[in-house]
Amino acid sequence: MEPAFLLAAFLGGVAALAIRLPPLVGFLAAGFVLNAIGYDKTPLLALVSEVGVTLLLFTIGLKLDVRTLLRREVWGGTSLHMLGSSLLFCGLLVGLKGLGLSLLVDSQWHTLLLLGFAFSFSSTVFVIKVLEKRSETQTAYGRLAIGVLIMQDIFAVLFITASTGKLPSPWALGLVLLIPLAPLLRQLLDRLGHGEMQILFGMLLALVLGYALFEALGVKGDLGALIIGLLLAPHPAAQTLSRSMFNIKELLLVGFFLSIGLTAMPNASHVQMALLLVALLPLKSLLYLLVFMRFPMRNRTAVLATLSLSNYSEFGLIVGAIAVSGGLLDENWLVVISLAVALSFGLSSMLNAVSEGIYRWLEPRLPERDPSQLYLSDRPIEVGDAEAVVLGMGRIGRSVYRRLQKQYGLRVLGIDSNPASVKMLVERGFNIVEGDALDSDFWDKLLMSPDVRMVVLSMPHHAGNLFALKQLRSRQFDGRITAVVEFPEEIEPIRELGASAVFHVYDKAGRALADSAAEESGIEPISSQLG
Repeated sequence: MEPAFLLAAFLGGVAALAIRLPPLVGFLAAGFVLNAIGYDKTPLLALVSEVGVTLLLFTIGLKLDVRTLLRREVWGGTSLHMLGSSLLFCGLLVGLKGLGLSLLVDSQWHTLLLLGFAFSFSSTVFVIKVLEKRSETQTAYGRLAIGVLIMQDIFAVLFITASTGKLPSPWALGLVLLIPLAPLLRQLLDRLGHGEMQILFGMLLALVLGYALFEALGVKGDLGALIIGLLLAPHPAAQTLSRSMFNIKELLLVGFFLSIGLTAMPNASHVQMALLLVALLPLKSLLYLLVFMRFPMRNRTAVLATLSLSNYSEFGLIVGAIAVSGGLLDENWLVVISLAVALSFGLSSMLNAVSEGIYRWLEPRLPERDPSQLYLSDRPIEVGDAEAVVLGMGRIGRSVYRRLQKQYGLRVLGIDSNPASVKMLVERGFNIVEGDALDSDFWDKLLMSPDVRMVVLSMPHHAGNLFALKQLRSRQFDGRITAVVEFPEEIEPIRELGASAVFHVYDKAGRALADSAAEESGIEPISSQLG
C-alpha cells in the first residue's frame, strides 16, 4: 500500500469531520486529489477494496432476516422503481442529447437505456455505512432500505450474467447443499467462543466459503458472502460475530472509497455532465417516495428510506465497464459515472444529516395514514396499563422486571430489541414487546400511558441509555427515570440529562458481595462495632 494513500485518507477523513460530514466523503475527495497528483489505483488497493465490500455484504447477511426480501414493499417496490427509474433516466438523457451535449450526440437508444439502468441503482456500501453510523440498520426504514439494496444486488448479478453471456457452472446447483450445512456451521460458531478464532472463522466463511466458492462456480462472489451471512443470521452469536468484524470491515472500506476517486481524472465536460446527473437525482428520489407510498407504511418510513437511497451506485461503474468492453459506451462515461457517484455521496450525506428535519417539513404535506392499516412493524407501540417500563431485558433487566412485579406489585412492561429474546421471554410469561431504544422510529411509535410512574434503563450500551433519556425528556415524561451504568465515567452524563437515580452495576454488585461474605463470616460492620 502506498504511504500516500494512508496519509491522504486520514487527512481527508479529518477534513470531512471538521465540516461535519461523514469521513467517507473525505476518502472520496482524497482519491480525486491522489488522482490529480499522478497516483494510480494499485493491485493491492483493488484487493483491499474488494475484500472490504465482500465483508460488508457478509455482515449485512448476518443481520438480515431473509423474510424481509419476501415482503411486497421490498421485491415489488424494487422492481417498480428500477423499471421506472431506468425509463426515466433514459428519457432524460434523450432530452439532453437533443440539447447537443457532446457525450450524448452519437449515443444510440440502447446505450441510453443501459445508462438509465446503471443510474437506477443506489449504493449498498454507502447506505449501509450511513445506517450503521446512526445505529439505524434495524429501524423500519433501515430494514426497508437494506432489503431494496439486496434486491438490486440480485438484479445486478442477473445483469452481469446476461451481459457476459457466461452461464454459471452446472456445479453451481450444488450450492443448495449449503442449506443443510448451515446448522453445522452454527454449531462450530458456538464452539469457537469469542476473540480471534471467531473473527478468523468469519473471514473464512466470507472470503472462502462465500466469495471464492461462488466465483469458482461462476456466481458473483459478493452474492456468495451475503448468502453465507444469511445462513448464519438465525444464530444468536451472529450479531456478536458482526460486531467483532466491524472495525476490520470499516478499515478495508476506506480502500473502496479511495479507489472510486482513483478511477479516472475528470475534465470540464465530465464535470458538467456529472453535475447535470446530480441535479436529476431528486427525480429518482421522488420516484422512490411515490413507490413506497403505494404500500401501507408510515410516511416517516417512506421518507427516510427514500433519503437514504438518494444516491448513485458504484454498480454504475461495473455497468459502464461492461458496456465499454462491449463497444456500447465511450470510455469517457466511466469518468462521468465515477464523478457522479462521488458527488451523489456528498449530497446524500448532507441530506441524511438533516433527514429528520426534512421529514418534519414534509409531514403536513403528505397524506395521513390510518394506523390500523399499517404493517405491524410500523404500528404504534402501546404500553397498556403498565406502571413501570424496563428498557433492555438482559440479565439485569429481567431481574429488575421480576423485582418490581413480585416485590412491589407493579404492572411492568419489558422492551428489548432482540426478536429471539422477546420470543423466549413471551413464552416464559413476561409482558414484553420488541423495540429498539436507539431507534428514533421507536420513540415516535411509543405511546406512553399516564399510568407509567417509572422507566428503568438497563440497556448494555451507554449510548442507548443517553439516547433514551433525551427522548423521554423531549417528550415531557414526568415520571422517575433510573439508569444502570457499567463504568464510573458514565454516571455524570446520565445525571446531567435528568436521571432520578444512577447505579454503577459493578460497584453495587461488589458491595452486595462483600456484605454477603462478611455476614456469612460473622463479621459486623465497623459502624455497628463502634456503636
